[in-house]
Amino acid sequence: VVEPFEAEVTRIFNLACPASPVAYQNDPVKTTMTCVLGARNMLDLATRRGARIFQASTSEVYGDPDVHPQTEDYRGNVSSIGPRACYDEGKRCAESLFFDYHRRHGTDIRVARIFNTYGPYMRPDDGRVISNFIVQALLGSELTIHGDGMQTRSPCYVDDMIDAFLLLMDAEGPNQTGPYNLGNTREYSVREIADQVRSIVGHAVRLTFHPANHDDPRKRRPDISKATRDLGWAPKVAFDTGLRATIEYFSERLRREVNGWLPGSVSAA
Repeated sequence: VVEPFEAEVTRIFNLACPASPVAYQNDPVKTTMTCVLGARNMLDLATRRGARIFQASTSEVYGDPDVHPQTEDYRGNVSSIGPRACYDEGKRCAESLFFDYHRRHGTDIRVARIFNTYGPYMRPDDGRVISNFIVQALLGSELTIHGDGMQTRSPCYVDDMIDAFLLLMDAEGPNQTGPYNLGNTREYSVREIADQVRSIVGHAVRLTFHPANHDDPRKRRPDISKATRDLGWAPKVAFDTGLRATIEYFSERLRREVNGWLPGSVSAA
């Protein structure tokens, strides 16, 4: 998406950027260009074709928030110079482009701020808390926690998140451009997530603690009242249910591929 292209389209879902810290920090310049140039190219395409365009933004636009839970009118507490800035500021700039295109060109936009999402088909080595804990527990390895484990996340199961995407894309009306927070309002500490994974997997693995990741948010929980009011949406899948389905996926993948997919080292981000 960093190169302009043509396509016959009526709807565009722009999800073109890795969301895993391990992946997006691997090539931070490419990440920024994907967020910014990619957004511009997709907006140009949508504008030329008269298409509606959905932007997968992120809760990371709030940075390490001073407001909890986070509402859409909160402007955030983001570092523009840290190792996460390529993603955080790239997504913030993309949002700016979306709303400028909407104001200047009348481009039909939908902007979603996606909070922590999990489920089957995640990469086993992508550096996210839930997938890392599951892989480590299935291998009988220590579960690695960065920081004290009291930082919180609000995990939303992928099926619920996709339902929200479709509802937002199909929403009609001049005031439904967004941004909309999409995520689960139930908050868990990283330590609680680790304990739930250990309990379901059934391996008595130890927890090990390591220095906190730079600019890692201490709190993360969305206020989704706007999405519930406008879209009639709220998550339905309980964390325990979604976690069991995700563990089953990784367990089957491990059985099927034996040692071929195992990461060399995994640590929870």
